[in-house]
Amino acid sequence: MNANLKFIAARPSLNHGPREPGTVIDMLVLHYTGMPTGRAALERMCDPAAEVSAHYLVDEDGSVLRLVAEDRRAWHAGIAWWRGHSDINNRSIGIEIVNPGHEFGYRAFPEVQMAAVEALCHDILGRHHAISPCNVVGHSDVAPWRKEDPGELFDWPRLAAAGIGLWPDDAAVAAATPTGDPRALLEAIGYRVDGECSLERALVAFQRHFRPSDLSGRADDDTLRRLNVVQTLARRAP
Repeated sequence: MNANLKFIAARPSLNHGPREPGTVIDMLVLHYTGMPTGRAALERMCDPAAEVSAHYLVDEDGSVLRLVAEDRRAWHAGIAWWRGHSDINNRSIGIEIVNPGHEFGYRAFPEVQMAAVEALCHDILGRHHAISPCNVVGHSDVAPWRKEDPGELFDWPRLAAAGIGLWPDDAAVAAATPTGDPRALLEAIGYRVDGECSLERALVAFQRHFRPSDLSGRADDDTLRRLNVVQTLARRAP
């Protein structure tokens, strides 16, 4: 276990199942709890009637709880889609990060909490080498039509600087040409853009992750530049 993790203990949840035989874990999905308190979120994820869980819970004080063993399928992503795959729970590790979310007073993630998330992600990536940077995603990336977490206040640039996930370099964005079909660019990155997931919803999800200053859902020049850069990064990722 990573020495930088402040604390880790097991608080087993019964809400899990087996992964499909031969499954390779190649995704890491980050969430916020979206409940008034961390205790309420923990109780819900340990309540069999709720039928939800995650592998880990990171509290605002930086403490980390393991709820489900990594070799088991936690129930965190629900109906989702990423890079042509719909059974995200089967192939992913899920981390819930305590934050009241947009419904109960969304706020910035404390430094000690982000440090714990960073250390935990490094720990997970050290065991699961098939998780590519383009597969470190938020819940809103894999389910743009129904989810907003971990939201526009989450520090994705910090994680990318630590080698966790992708982030478009400012210089590369400035040099990029604002051209291309936004739908095709989103799909090349991994987003689903069809049916209940409209182009606008997919663009908002992309902006929450890669351009949090603008959640308009419009493919303006800066968004197009970022789409092109992120698409190139995703294509190059192992």
